[in-house]
Amino acid sequence: MANSTPIQSQHSVNPSNRFGWNYRALSGQLTKLPFAITDAHSHVNGARACAILREAMDLYGIGSIWSMTYLEQVPAVRAELGDRLRLIAVPDFASKDRKHSLGAGFLERIGKYHELGSRLCKIWAAPRSVDLAIEAGDPTMFQLNAPLRVAAMELASSLGMSLMVHIADPDTWFQTRYSDAARYGTKSAQYLPLERLLDRFTAPWLAAHMGGWPEDLQFLTGILDRHPNLFLDTSATKWMLREISKHPQGAVETFLERFRGRILFGSDIVTTDEHMSAGEAKSEMAAKASRPEDAFDLYASRYWALRTMWESAFDGESPIADPDLAMVDPKHFTALDAPRMRGQNLPVSLLKSLYVDAAANFVSAGN
Repeated sequence: MANSTPIQSQHSVNPSNRFGWNYRALSGQLTKLPFAITDAHSHVNGARACAILREAMDLYGIGSIWSMTYLEQVPAVRAELGDRLRLIAVPDFASKDRKHSLGAGFLERIGKYHELGSRLCKIWAAPRSVDLAIEAGDPTMFQLNAPLRVAAMELASSLGMSLMVHIADPDTWFQTRYSDAARYGTKSAQYLPLERLLDRFTAPWLAAHMGGWPEDLQFLTGILDRHPNLFLDTSATKWMLREISKHPQGAVETFLERFRGRILFGSDIVTTDEHMSAGEAKSEMAAKASRPEDAFDLYASRYWALRTMWESAFDGESPIADPDLAMVDPKHFTALDAPRMRGQNLPVSLLKSLYVDAAANFVSAGN
């Protein structure tokens, strides 16, 4: 695909569509691929929102989606997506009893997810889990190698499930939100327990968001070389657009080629029926859209931007606002500004590995 020609929309400008583009029409400018894409990282909830997501999936060639769907919403989401859905087991993050929901309560839910066909268990260990642990009375409670976490890994492994981990966040966050290293640790320190656990639990691991460090391909090369059971996904659209685009031309392709079959495509799309209405008390994620048209832009923009980055020679501003720019440099950026987005123009054979084969390899390695 050459540089995209903007197609104006009647939609209002919003943070997912800074230029008022028509994402339905733009989907037709992408090359029609001879295979369906697997989105290996999402959070799909809400029957109405799911129907809108399904339209975006159909337009952008997404054949199947792996989702951290709330246990209670699985029937509604399955009614919309059927066998296109692959479940990822997650804790009940809505619970106020964090110790229970991430401990004994999670063990109960892992078993229920397994009964529903899930074969992948998510261990969420983002640095901000320290805040939840402090609130719960023990700063070490939710560390990746804490007893509560290891118990979940042991149960999942005994059920034949693979493991997914969120281990770190963007460099921009370590410059700002996590600047207190005494509280959160350094970024490199996040990986010390992970490397030990990768050796202990030999089932396949999927490290979300390019392993948490798309900014440093050299570091990722080292950890992938040391641990052949480790796979990465490319989810977290704004983060990926910003950081993948910064690497020298050809560096990302070389990295993907070296680890062909171990890097999975993902979006990190979050859907909720709260995106359908302008409610007053919304979570941070739910506040990203307040009507069906904006919800479509929210979901479709991620697929347009990611596919355009991987497949084309596009070079221009992202249509998706990236508040991290203003968080790091508030003098020069606002929350509605966006970074440069540079297409990687990957060859079709490498796209097939990223979009399809790596996900199949991950599933096969866990069987």
